[in-house]
Amino acid sequence: MELFEAIHTRQTQGKVKPDALPKETIEKLLHAAVQAPNHHKVRPWRFVVLTGDGRKRLGDVMAASQADRKPDLPPEALDKTRSLPLRAPVVIAVGVDKPTEGKVLEIENVCAASAACQNILLAAHGLGLGAIWRTGEWARDAKVKEFLGFNPDQHIVGFIYVGYPEFVPDPPERPSFEDRTLWLEA
Repeated sequence: MELFEAIHTRQTQGKVKPDALPKETIEKLLHAAVQAPNHHKVRPWRFVVLTGDGRKRLGDVMAASQADRKPDLPPEALDKTRSLPLRAPVVIAVGVDKPTEGKVLEIENVCAASAACQNILLAAHGLGLGAIWRTGEWARDAKVKEFLGFNPDQHIVGFIYVGYPEFVPDPPERPSFEDRTLWLEA
């Protein structure tokens, strides 16, 4: 797939088949991720790949955290939360290292990890896979961070759900750049 075609036709696909992905395919996504630009070459991204029972264990942690915060929730609500990581056969949690050198800014690390996420999405699209980048409360949840091996002050910039698409939708129509661009010319 040509680069501009990939950029213009990539879209969020939340509906994917439960079929497992080969490890080699997941590794291709991660290899694409680490091609992202990063200031000072600090490689601030951290990836946690969840497949099989790893997704179930994440769902258990999410449900337990939710139960702690909202003890009056009915079991059905906790079951729904528990099933969230099961929406795709692969979930890639993308975390960010805190800067350890004075010249490195935290925002630069967050931007680099976000660029890595976009590379994963584009690579998935190029391989004919469906993917969705999710954040939400689980990216900030202390128990989820602990389960994934992140420190409490580390950011999780997203959970990327990947699988074979149930269907291939028509390319999206996206707005132009024109209303979001200011040209300063000589």
